[in-house]
Amino acid sequence: MMELATILSQVSQYAGIAQKEDIVLLAPNLPALPEGWHPNGDDAAAIPQADGYSLLAMEGFLNAFVAQDPWFAGWCGVMVNISDIAAMGGHPRAVVNALWNHDLENARQIFDGMSAAAKTFGVPIIGGHTNLRANQPQLAVSILGHAKRLLSAFAARPGQLLVAAIDHRGAFRKPYLNWNAATDAPAERLRGDIALLPAIAERELAFAAKDISQAGLLGTALMLLESSGVGARIDLDALPKPATVNWSDWLCAFPSFGYLLTTDSARLPELLELFHHREISAAAIGEITANQQLWVAKALERQLFRDLRNTPLTGFSPHPRAPQHAMEH
Repeated sequence: MMELATILSQVSQYAGIAQKEDIVLLAPNLPALPEGWHPNGDDAAAIPQADGYSLLAMEGFLNAFVAQDPWFAGWCGVMVNISDIAAMGGHPRAVVNALWNHDLENARQIFDGMSAAAKTFGVPIIGGHTNLRANQPQLAVSILGHAKRLLSAFAARPGQLLVAAIDHRGAFRKPYLNWNAATDAPAERLRGDIALLPAIAERELAFAAKDISQAGLLGTALMLLESSGVGARIDLDALPKPATVNWSDWLCAFPSFGYLLTTDSARLPELLELFHHREISAAAIGEITANQQLWVAKALERQLFRDLRNTPLTGFSPHPRAPQHAMEH
C-alpha cells in the first residue's frame, strides 16, 4: 500500500499543478475590474446583467495533445468550456474557436471532434479564427453562458463541507491522465448531468464550486481555497475511487465530469442525492477551515500538502469588493 507521503509527493510534482503556478507570475499585471464586477480567478468571468450574469470563459490546449489526438482535443475544446460554465452555475450558450495548423487532416479531425461535442451537448459553434499556415497545431476555444445565480470559488467559508462529484463511468485516454466518461455516453445523459450544476445553484444547495481541471483534485482544491482565502482538511478514505486506478493518478486525473463543491450538513443529503440519482459518484470528503492550509489524511496519516499563505498557487485571492451573491454560511 502506497504511503500518503509518497502519494502527495507524486501529486505535487504533477505538471498540471506547475502550469497553474505560472498564473501567479502574471496575475498582478491584470488591470482593475469595473466596480461591482465578479473578481478574476473563477472558472468563468461573470459580468453582471439585469437577469443574472453573462459568463465568458476560454481554454487553450497543449500543442502536443492537439497534434497527437486531434479529434479528442476538438471534443475537449467544447466539453471543458461547458464544464467551466456549469461550475459557475450557468447554462452554456455558444462557443467560438481559434485554430492554427499546418496539417489539413489534423485540422479536419479537430473540427470533427468539436462538431461532435457541440451536437452532443446541444451548444452551437458560431465562429472563430482559422489559420492553416502555422508551424504547428494549436487550439483555443471560448464560450458564452448565462447564470441566474452564481456558484463561485470565492464563496467557500470555514465550517462548510467539501464535496467531490465525479463520473466514474470511464477510463483514462492515454497517454495523458484525461478520465474520459463522455465520448461514448448518450447525449441525453450528458446534457442532464451538466444541467445539475445550474439546478444546484438555483436551488441554493451549494455555496462554492469549481470544476476539477488539469491540476487534478488537489490542485483544483487549492485554487478554490486560495480564491476564498481559506484552507481545508481532505480525507482520502472518504473519496470514492475506481478500484483499478492508483491514488496518485486519480488525484491528478482530469475528469470529463468532475466538480468540487461546498455545502453544509443540512443541504448535504439533497445535494448528494442529485448526483447519485444520475449514477454520479459524490461524497463529502472534508471540511473548509480558516487557516489557508490544505491538509490531507489517509488512514492514520496526515500531511500538509500546501500552505497558501507562504506559497500561493495562482495569486487570485479574495476581492474586498466582491459582490455578495453567495449564500452566507
